Amino acid sequence: MNTIFTVVGARPQFIKAAVVSRALRAHRSLRECFVHTGQHYDENMSGIFFQELGMSPPDVQLAVGSGGHGAQTGRMLEALEREMLARKPRCVLIYGDTNSTLAAALAAVKLHIPVAHVEAGLRSFNMRMPEEVNRIVADRVSDLLFTPTDDADRNLANEGVPSWRVHRVGDVMLDAVQHELSQPQDSILDSLGLAAGGYVLATIHRAENTDVTERLKVIAEALERIAEEVPVVLPLHPRTAHAMTASGITLNRVRLLDPVGYRAMIALEAGASIVVTDSGGVQKEAFFSRRPCVTLRDQTEWTELVDAGWNRLAPPTDVQSIVDATRYMLSNVPATAPAFYGDGTAGERIVRVLTEHFGV
Repeated sequence: MNTIFTVVGARPQFIKAAVVSRALRAHRSLRECFVHTGQHYDENMSGIFFQELGMSPPDVQLAVGSGGHGAQTGRMLEALEREMLARKPRCVLIYGDTNSTLAAALAAVKLHIPVAHVEAGLRSFNMRMPEEVNRIVADRVSDLLFTPTDDADRNLANEGVPSWRVHRVGDVMLDAVQHELSQPQDSILDSLGLAAGGYVLATIHRAENTDVTERLKVIAEALERIAEEVPVVLPLHPRTAHAMTASGITLNRVRLLDPVGYRAMIALEAGASIVVTDSGGVQKEAFFSRRPCVTLRDQTEWTELVDAGWNRLAPPTDVQSIVDATRYMLSNVPATAPAFYGDGTAGERIVRVLTEHFGV
């Protein structure tokens, strides 16, 4: 049996992997070994996603947990190498740009196991971001690069990556959102007393914001100011909650929620008037639901959304700039939505390339 060794560790990866796993199950010549590193270990950040996405429990739970980049990645490397040696996979399949992505790529390439990277070719061009380092290294050592956009293809070409390694498949996140929106929906808006189009949805979790007290204070004050004009809802990531407590930051006007599952998040995004986030995945999910977005980062890997007017960068260094960007996007929703991310069949395309490449 040809084993595809899938490695995930964080919320966006669970969603992406669910798409490809559905497609893999249709091929009897392939068996998936699903490995959860434990990078996100809170039940609301991890377990609930597997349940909602219709996924079986992982075959391997590494339970690495949190920690500094070096310590966390090192623990993952050691555990993943042990599992790969024992299971002898035909290919290691990685997603996105987390420490789990980096560790799996390094463990596999040192064992001479082919690596396939889903969401390859993305660049923010900011090497201070750990995600950027992870992306570049993962792409450099991968045998198959599955890209979501034209820009991703161009980035890889500019870096000298041979075209035969690059496969434009579209974005698996689009597959996931389309699948979810086709299912019966429970209305979280009703249970929370929210009116569709009547609130701002915020999400904050990036280390570049949560680990820098000055930036986190700017974000908190900006959200409080925005909440004076329109309700703001913030599902609170555990990292953000811890950082706020440590920094003495309180939010009085913003409505805080516990972390929510994937279905609830899609519903909250679709019902919002605008999304304010530092998440890469949420930027796209907002676009898939045709909601404008303000991104609280210095750069974004989804530059096409900025160019098309669906996204606006507001680095969290100045409160007023975030407030102004939010006001602007609320009143300047683009009239058209280009098909940047494919047609919703990325999962099937990825599996087709895997079967052709490995002759199975």
